[in-house]
Parts: sequence; C-alpha cells; structure tokens
Amino acid sequence: MTYFGFLLRFLGIPLVILAALLAWRWRQQGYSGAGPTNPPTWAAILLHALIALVYTTPWDNYLVATRVWWYNPALVTGITLGYVPIEEYTFFVLQPVLSGFWLLFLAPYNRPVSLAWLHVTSWRIWTAAVGLVIWIGSLVLLLSGWTPGTYLALELVWALPPILLQLVFGMDILWRYRRLVAAAILPVTIYLSVADALAIGFGTWTINPARSLGVLLGGVLPLEEFVFFLLTNTLVIFGLVLLLASESRSRFQAIRRQLSFARISAYGVPKKSRPIKDGR
Repeated sequence: MTYFGFLLRFLGIPLVILAALLAWRWRQQGYSGAGPTNPPTWAAILLHALIALVYTTPWDNYLVATRVWWYNPALVTGITLGYVPIEEYTFFVLQPVLSGFWLLFLAPYNRPVSLAWLHVTSWRIWTAAVGLVIWIGSLVLLLSGWTPGTYLALELVWALPPILLQLVFGMDILWRYRRLVAAAILPVTIYLSVADALAIGFGTWTINPARSLGVLLGGVLPLEEFVFFLLTNTLVIFGLVLLLASESRSRFQAIRRQLSFARISAYGVPKKSRPIKDGR
C-alpha cells in the first residue's frame, strides 16, 4: 500500500463523509453553532493544521534522520523535504482536520457539565505540575541514552510542553467539557492506530525495533505509535475546545486585563498628551 493510498483510504474518505454529514446537518437543522459554515470554527481547524505542520516538521525529520522510523522508498512519490516524504507532510495537515471534523460532529450531542469550581486556579496548576514531572522524567530518559526508550522519550519531550500550556490555561474548562473531549480523542486515536498497524503490516513504514520498547499492541502496533496518536489528538482537541469555548474568551480577556495592570504598575500610568489647539 503506497503512502498516498493510505492517506486516501484512511483519512480522505472519512474526511469526505464527515464533511458531507456536517453540511447535511447544517442544511436540515439550520445549525448555526460550531458548524461547517462557521468562520471561527474553520479558522480554528486550519490554524491547528498549520501549527501541526510547523511544530511537527523538525521533530519528525529528526526521527527519520536518526532512524527511529523509516518509510519504504518504493511506496512514496520520492518527493522529500528534508528527510521526510511529501506524504508525511500531507498527513500532518489532514490529521488535525479529521480530528476537528469529528469534534464538530459530536459537539451538539455533548453538553458541558456545570462545575462550581470552574475558575479554581489550583486545579490547573496541580495538573500541569504532574505533567511537568512526567516531562522531566522523559527528558532524563532521553538524555540517559537508553536506546529502547528513545522513541517514547522523544514523543513525550516533544508533545508535553504545549499540552502543559493548555492545562495551565484551561484544565478546568476541559474538565467541564470532558465528555466531548473524551469522545473526540479516543475514537480517532483508536481508528488511526488500527490504520497505522495496517500500514506497518503492508510495509509502508517501519518503526525501528531497536529504538522502541518492543511492546506490540495486538501483536502488530508498537506502543509508541498509539502514544503518538493519543498525544497528537489530545493536542488538537484540547486546543480546539479551548479556542472555541466561551469560558476561554472571558478568561483570555481577564488575563489581558491583568497584564495591562501589571504593565501600568511597572511603568506607571502614561501621561495624556495635551491636545494641540490653534496650531500650537
């Protein structure tokens, strides 16, 4: 199976189906929320696709350059940017769009849970602190040079910093929408993991057994590949939910006011300029 054949079957077809379902629902129900014709929603999805492309490119090039994984040259077009084939960059863009469409499809059926402690800062800090400990442990593992832990450590060191920022900003908001978040992350993660296992079985790409733990899910899929899809889908869904939630907008405005107050406190209140009258 060629890499573009994989993209067509496992991402292209689901994207077309989800896009058709979203468009049909909008026409039938006049869906005016986060729907296929809502510009902020489209902008949020495209923004995440762009971020995924920019943020993942150097990391994935490093993986291929150091032989953490490799692709079959006979099953790609041969067009590469750096060490990575053009098909891989296409995947960087299509996966966030697939996750975003799935989130939009589920959104009307998942209502947020009302929580009295929605704005409690300590929950956000403690959750991020736990994540920071995991990140530090992953960094230590990577620097230790233990070869079987290379892929897993690289994944966690790469993906956890932006996730920590998301948790610091809005862990409580994400928890309020936890049903939607879980329903958006888990099915896509499992689906892409199964698709990935098939691609590995067809020899489209190979995970270096010397640089992975050797734990195979279902006897085929390396554990690190499941972790990769879990982390990337978490990044996308966390980001979209936080970007589109009304609670995030009010919190962002509060942060801006705090930053403005801190700047005024540090530099003083700027003096108003005396208006110029009669050319003087």
